[in-house]
Amino acid sequence: MNSVIEAQQLTKRFRRNLVLDGLSLSVPEGSVYGLVGPNGAGKTTTLKILMNIHQANAGTATILGTDSRKLGPTQFQQIGYVSENQQLPNWMTVGYFLNYLKPFYPTWDDALATALTDQFHLPLDRKLKDLSRGMWMKASLTSSLAYRPKLLVLDEPFSGLDPLARDEFIGGMLERAEGVTILISSHDLAEIESFSSHIGYLDEGRIRFSEDMQSLSNRFREIEVTLEAPPKLPANWPSNWLSPETSSAVVRFVDSNYNEQRTREALHQLFPDLRNINAHPMPLRSIFVTLAKTSRKAA
Repeated sequence: MNSVIEAQQLTKRFRRNLVLDGLSLSVPEGSVYGLVGPNGAGKTTTLKILMNIHQANAGTATILGTDSRKLGPTQFQQIGYVSENQQLPNWMTVGYFLNYLKPFYPTWDDALATALTDQFHLPLDRKLKDLSRGMWMKASLTSSLAYRPKLLVLDEPFSGLDPLARDEFIGGMLERAEGVTILISSHDLAEIESFSSHIGYLDEGRIRFSEDMQSLSNRFREIEVTLEAPPKLPANWPSNWLSPETSSAVVRFVDSNYNEQRTREALHQLFPDLRNINAHPMPLRSIFVTLAKTSRKAA
């Protein structure tokens, strides 16, 4: 599968603060790639380097086959960008804003722009500065989808949106961006999980893992083991068994590389008095919390 975005060993410092530390990333064509990680992990910095808003101190990145440092009008005509902190000409009305943008994009689709404004119930005669947060984000998304980009980059688009506005934003994005590669950074893990095809976990300036959502869901399990007697964790505890806890005759942990047969065999070897094993699938939020806690303890 071709990659729309390729980043290799990106490093970024703001004075003495190391924000990105050899970050590598690949976003497959046609994917909806969710970039997640703790606050301060470097998600926004990564997107801004990819969009040629910031320059990396080291490393390379290509967008649609072009060096990110050389992105210009031709490339930006194929890229949509929506950010929670994006600046729009607030004195313009919604209708004036869309008409203003149209000449800059040869692929602008009037029918799609109209369909989006109708779907989002955007008031064409209202100034951008007078829109609610939800309407403002929908106007930004409309302006980025109307020219049918090949790539849509979204930086924390759900921030400050109520549940209804979030649902409408996501519904419009997925319905009208068919075939578009989407890279989205967000703290809203429940929403990300509901529609992402791929997930990248960014922590301390590095991608710790990057894989398709199905693979990620398959390899993480919350394990609960019941024993005959109060347990003592063995010295040879596997490194992929995270966050172990014990209580009475129960051991709980997260297996980050779960395989039913292999995990059960390993447990029987470590705990001869094992009575029962339960393995529970984990939502993305639980996976995220486990990894964040593990990283914090290791620091």
